[in-house]
Amino acid sequence: MRTSPNSPGSSPRRKLVSVAAVSAALLTAATAQAAVALESSGPAPAVPAAQAEAAPGVPAERLIVGYKSGAAEAESNRAAAADAEAKAGRTGEDVDFQRRLGTGAALVALGGNATGKDVADVLAEYRADPQVAYAVPDRLNKPLATPDDTEYAKQWDLFESTAGMNVPGAWDVTTGSGVTVAVIDTGYVAHSDLAANVVGGYDFISDTAVSVDGDGRDGNPADPGDWYAAGECGQQAGSGSSWHGTHVAGTIAAATNNGKGVAGVAHGAKISPLRVLGKCGGYDSDIIDAITWASGGTVSGVPANTNVAKVVNMSLGGGGACSTATQSAINAAVNRGTTVVVAAGNENQNAANSSPANCNNVITVAATNRAGSRASYSNYGTTVDIAAPGGETRTTTSNGILSTLNSGTRTPSAENYAYYQGTSMATPHVAGLAALMKSANPALTPAQIESAIKSNARALPGTCSGGCGAGLADAAKTVQAVRGGTSTGTTFSSTGAVAIPDAGAAIESPITVGGRSGNAPSALQVGVDITHTYRGDLVIDLVAPDGSAYRLKSASSSDSADHVTTTYTVNASGEAANGTWKLRVQDTAARDTGTLNGWRLTF
Repeated sequence: MRTSPNSPGSSPRRKLVSVAAVSAALLTAATAQAAVALESSGPAPAVPAAQAEAAPGVPAERLIVGYKSGAAEAESNRAAAADAEAKAGRTGEDVDFQRRLGTGAALVALGGNATGKDVADVLAEYRADPQVAYAVPDRLNKPLATPDDTEYAKQWDLFESTAGMNVPGAWDVTTGSGVTVAVIDTGYVAHSDLAANVVGGYDFISDTAVSVDGDGRDGNPADPGDWYAAGECGQQAGSGSSWHGTHVAGTIAAATNNGKGVAGVAHGAKISPLRVLGKCGGYDSDIIDAITWASGGTVSGVPANTNVAKVVNMSLGGGGACSTATQSAINAAVNRGTTVVVAAGNENQNAANSSPANCNNVITVAATNRAGSRASYSNYGTTVDIAAPGGETRTTTSNGILSTLNSGTRTPSAENYAYYQGTSMATPHVAGLAALMKSANPALTPAQIESAIKSNARALPGTCSGGCGAGLADAAKTVQAVRGGTSTGTTFSSTGAVAIPDAGAAIESPITVGGRSGNAPSALQVGVDITHTYRGDLVIDLVAPDGSAYRLKSASSSDSADHVTTTYTVNASGEAANGTWKLRVQDTAARDTGTLNGWRLTF
């Protein structure tokens, strides 16, 4: 942690991830390019390619360090603190263990005056340690907004036949009751059209320079405003408060049939506001803990979550690769049964360059305009899973997305409604849809929710240069499909982790399936979670009870990325469902090791 906060107007020494403004205007291309440039710096030559996920040669104030399973530092805060002290001695830098994240990673503070070279030196020291799985800068994130209910007629995004998401047809089946959606954002400013659906959340901002409310973490996720003056936050012009999290929450679950305001996509669901974004944005470490806590994980110093979310909405992010630290938190959340929905980004570029849009195990959402074409600002590409209405206000304000807001320019004032545009506005449409699906069929897994959203999408009525995933999400068709039983949601999981020997014999992990009738389905879902520092070394097979093997993944000398965290689909209709299934994994090359953390079969 820095020795003193940056003074107002000074250039932050933190590594910025965001390339999007909080206001209704798009961030300038020059600023976006500058932010991306921070992420594009190459790693030091000694750093393995698998760890080249964040630029080490830029100023940063904190690092997130993940230790390998079995290392003393992975379990003991005292050992992690001693390791930080040892690395401080070797590098001559100020290195100090701060706390344990919900994923088990260690948050390590650097001196407040650390230069890019200082950060690179400390990162290199950690990454050279055989007990360290990863070490990445603690990056700063920002909101991705450029942005009988009386205003319902203005919500074209819900019902218009051209480019609406066909939401009213889904309400005949469910309104989302029984499901909590965590909105990881700027917090919540009181609004009477949303209050009935808000349950307990948490303020995860630990840095008082970011929090604005004068304190650190606490149980009050109220949004005090995220305004900044000219020259602050790396911006020439200042900006008023966005009330971004409240706008997002209203799209998901604004109260409906209450004779006022707007309708929420899943107005029977509950919103748990988790505050991670404040002045100038928010740190990865706080977002990681929010993801962990939202999904039912444990975070040191934070009370147990009594409103565990089955859906997480993250309308935030910026440039660069998905860090191993963030990916670990997402994987753990998905393994707990929580669907994670994220914004593609607003830079009119390939979403592969935006995080967390480019993380695995998330549903990445692009934005469309009222004509059903990709909005001019929306990111695109093969990383995008689905598109949803995000609006486009450059010619007509009412072509944006109308939702709950506040009229205060800095601090909260009177509640109101406003049109915003952005992938931040598209994302809660899909998070709301996921809540409707989970309510209609509680057995659905995150993988099944993603698959059903994509397979029931309709073609964009307009155009999308660069690719907008499976098309425009269709709420009515998707909810009807999952209620109709196309996804049974019956899941069988492995019971323990298995080490994968380096260039050694294949290991096998069993799952015994019982109580099924007939054969396995033609779309058997095989979820795999493997930690490995060069996944191209791995060969993965599913072995049926009769010994038949189905190749899921072959080895590849060109695939140097970390880990295998994905779901494969296998036509196993020729196999008896009951019996012992096995996942067989072999490391075919030397130097990198890993662990099969777990796997599952979903029928």
